[in-house]
Amino acid sequence: MAAVDPPPPGPNVSQRLAARARPAGQPVMYQQWRDLLFLHWEYPVAAIQATLPDGLFADTFDGKAYLGVVPFFMHNIRPRFLPAVPGISNFMELNLRTYVQDRAGVPGVWFYSLDANQWLAVKLARRFFHLPYEHARMQASRTADRHIRFESLRTGERKSCVFDYAPGADLPHTAPDSLEFFLVERYRLYSNAPDGLRRGAVFHQPYPLHRAEVTAWDERLSALNGFTPTGRPPDHIAMSPGVDVTIYPIERV
Repeated sequence: MAAVDPPPPGPNVSQRLAARARPAGQPVMYQQWRDLLFLHWEYPVAAIQATLPDGLFADTFDGKAYLGVVPFFMHNIRPRFLPAVPGISNFMELNLRTYVQDRAGVPGVWFYSLDANQWLAVKLARRFFHLPYEHARMQASRTADRHIRFESLRTGERKSCVFDYAPGADLPHTAPDSLEFFLVERYRLYSNAPDGLRRGAVFHQPYPLHRAEVTAWDERLSALNGFTPTGRPPDHIAMSPGVDVTIYPIERV
């Protein structure tokens, strides 16, 4: 039996802060992420680790790993040299994620799935970023008191994922050693290409965060990705009005 690499020490505060710096080189894309809801459940570290490819390790906070569900809205998506295109550049997204580090201790996100209602975005993200995008039918509604109802039905499924949420009170600035920082301040993503592990970088200002009033949520997305639902409310909830994002090329780890 092949030896299994021991996990590296968890990223320290300096490593987590370093990931926020603007990467060198030219970006490939610009995006706006709006009205993000962050729902997180504690999940056994061993169960998370068992799903990760060689070279990635579960990143933990106080010894705990997390699964996150994030519905949000993508606006003005465009390559560096082109303008946004009506009908293509704005769409909805819903992702299931966990938090990881590589052998060098670089913290990032591992996506189990990213559902979107723009078929071209699904194809391009799969082709060029090796990300597990899935096509879904999605719809959203908003009320005058800022409640958002977000519904997503993945192609081939019978039941929608449903989230109903609104911003609450502002949260204070996220300290680098806080749980909020660990869960939301992620500037690297990992994907598994046919010839090995890849890492991509994004740059944006730190998320402004609010508490969130969540009146509808579910764990259906976890079940779609092979996880046993916890059967309990999220262990951590937050919301952000959003950030403007610069996307950099994906590279081999």
